[in-house]
Amino acid sequence: MSGHQTYDNNHRILQILQFLENTPNDCFLLHALALENIKKGDLIEAQNLFERVISTDPGYVGSYYHLGKLLESKGKKQKAMEIYEEGIKMAQQKADYHSMNELRSALDNLMEDE
Repeated sequence: MSGHQTYDNNHRILQILQFLENTPNDCFLLHALALENIKKGDLIEAQNLFERVISTDPGYVGSYYHLGKLLESKGKKQKAMEIYEEGIKMAQQKADYHSMNELRSALDNLMEDE
């Protein structure tokens, strides 16, 4: 990562943290912060944030996909499959068919690799 990219990433993280001071359980901000942590290479913090989003608002479907992909990258295939399955159920409940299809595709691809 170049110096400019590092600055931009750190700047965005600081901005999100400032917003979170006023609304600490804002799932949109927590999800965005998790994505910035992935860019920074802090997968542990990103995982913690995605898990916090899901526990705060199980209907925040996008976090299931990103958490599953993060777990896959860490070699935790079984846990990733469980997360995808949870996300699929939640997307079905919300009639969010686009997210449901993305999660189903991620799960199918992971199962093919088994």
